[in-house]
Amino acid sequence: MQFEEMKLRGVKLLKPKRFGDHRGFFAETYSRRVYASLGIDVEFVQDNHSLSRAVGTVRGLHFQAPPNAQAKLVRCGRGAIFDVAVDIRRGSPTFGQWVGYELSAENGAQLFIPAGFAHGFATLMPDSEIIYKCSDYYAPASEGALRWDDPAIGIDWPLTGAAILSGKDAVAPLLVHLDSPFDYEE
Repeated sequence: MQFEEMKLRGVKLLKPKRFGDHRGFFAETYSRRVYASLGIDVEFVQDNHSLSRAVGTVRGLHFQAPPNAQAKLVRCGRGAIFDVAVDIRRGSPTFGQWVGYELSAENGAQLFIPAGFAHGFATLMPDSEIIYKCSDYYAPASEGALRWDDPAIGIDWPLTGAAILSGKDAVAPLLVHLDSPFDYEE
């Protein structure tokens, strides 16, 4: 397992080993014991699977507030995405900053995003499938969102045309209007 801390404290890039031959490959995509040894000691309770048909589909930036805050372990099962985490922890030295990484079926990389971060992605290939683990159940009353194109955050999305958005994501609030439910803890 290759492992890299990202510039935002708590966000981690993971690259599980793949064992391949003429038939394809095998990879262990999650082992609680291995991930706990890397500092990801989270109990995941729900797996989600999302399909985005068109290139340039943007989903996010989403989060769930406490008591239903979610950590996520994201990977791409088919196609490719640009996956993003934004620090929304009050008092954090990196508040409002983002990291992004290409996750693809080919590279097998995963991004761990702890609670206290907004999450989103843009599809880079048609029919991209995203598979992610969550540390809490979906709770619509706890949902929150930020604008995907907020200039205060300044995400450098690798889009070649207009983003394809849901109605909800198109009108999400800006960071300046966020009363974050998360506090930074050293």
